Amino acid sequence: QVQLVESGGGSVHPGGSLRLSCAASGFAFSDYGMTWFRQAPGKARETVAVISPDGIRTDYGDFAKGRFTVSRSNAENTVYLQMNDLRPDDTSLYHCARLMFGRYGLAAPYEYRGPGTQVTVSS
Repeated sequence: QVQLVESGGGSVHPGGSLRLSCAASGFAFSDYGMTWFRQAPGKARETVAVISPDGIRTDYGDFAKGRFTVSRSNAENTVYLQMNDLRPDDTSLYHCARLMFGRYGLAAPYEYRGPGTQVTVSS
């Protein structure tokens, strides 16, 4: 069955960096676009970034541009999110998700998501 497991979250000071990973299994990883989104208690879900199946195309939410980088290794069935210059308002639960087949974009629907990894930014 499809499994997505995030890791790499933690607590950092403002200006710090984290690299999130999402290990995928149970499907043909290289056939699907992937996305990272975040959701904090009481706040709306925000799409952080998306990446095409081949890794060539990437798009970011406005708040992530210039600070976050999404990448993937199809050989390792893993998608990554490098987050730099973290701010307190980046504090959230970060999820990776598999987009529906053939779909791409910040608003593209997903089918499966992982349980998430917590990112906390505070001084």
